Amino acid sequence: MELQNFHVQSASWSTPSDREALRALRLEVFVGEQGVPEALEWDDLDTDSIHVLACDERGQPIGCGRLTPKHKIGRMAVHSAWRGQGVGAALLRELVARARALGWPEVTLDAQVQALDFYAREGFVAEGDVFDDAGIPHQLMRLVLDGASDLAASTLRETLSVNSQEDLASARLALLRQAHYRLAIYQPLLTIDAFNSADEITELRRIASSGRGASIRILLHDPQAALRESHRLVALAQRLPSVISIRVPVDEHDLGYSSAYLLNDVGGYVFQPDAHRPQGRAAMQDRSAQAPLLQQFDEVWERAERATALQPLDL
Repeated sequence: MELQNFHVQSASWSTPSDREALRALRLEVFVGEQGVPEALEWDDLDTDSIHVLACDERGQPIGCGRLTPKHKIGRMAVHSAWRGQGVGAALLRELVARARALGWPEVTLDAQVQALDFYAREGFVAEGDVFDDAGIPHQLMRLVLDGASDLAASTLRETLSVNSQEDLASARLALLRQAHYRLAIYQPLLTIDAFNSADEITELRRIASSGRGASIRILLHDPQAALRESHRLVALAQRLPSVISIRVPVDEHDLGYSSAYLLNDVGGYVFQPDAHRPQGRAAMQDRSAQAPLLQQFDEVWERAERATALQPLDL
């Protein structure tokens, strides 16, 4: 099976659907197949770790892994039907990339002895003696993240000041061009100067049509206004309703939120503290700064309702 038949995406332990998928994979592989006691599978690090999921073309989870605050990769699990097809390597490379983006000098992992060669091919070096963990022989492995990569990551993480409507439009378009197949957009009011230019619509259409689990999620406080303005993004959502989802917050606290932001799937973000003003900040790749925004988005998304005002457009 070719690599493009699956993709790797972010997952949040605080999001029920993501947590259920992560738990199911780990229960199947570690507890069911390898006999690890379930009590040893869960720890307090899950809440604070960066999690990733590999999903097939239908969006079904097929693999997972995590990066802990202790700079350690772990809980790497791949569904039996997908082993030997590059899923584990894709998960590992994504976690290493995120460690680099965070500026970490190195990452470690406890490798099962039978998987030492797999990690060695990705540059990890074994250290120390073999030890027992849950009845399975393991060995510590370490990967030093080279300075050149750290420098590149530092440049990408650099915060860009957004001081005008032109700056905002430029930053937004740059993030759209950088995105692969997933976006999260929080826009209390979808005005004609946001996500409405020909270039922006071209990029949004490209992302929505990219396959591999493409998804554009949009939170709007006032979808009726976008409908009245015949906004181009609404028209695009009408043509691609299975990919572009629009929801409306219903919680009073959520509706009081006045900021706006765009998040892409490579760690980039544009943030406006006041959605009515163009001033804000942006970064092409800074997952540590993006993470709280994505977590907030996911939490509001779970509480929000489908934008029924857009139903006449078959959204």
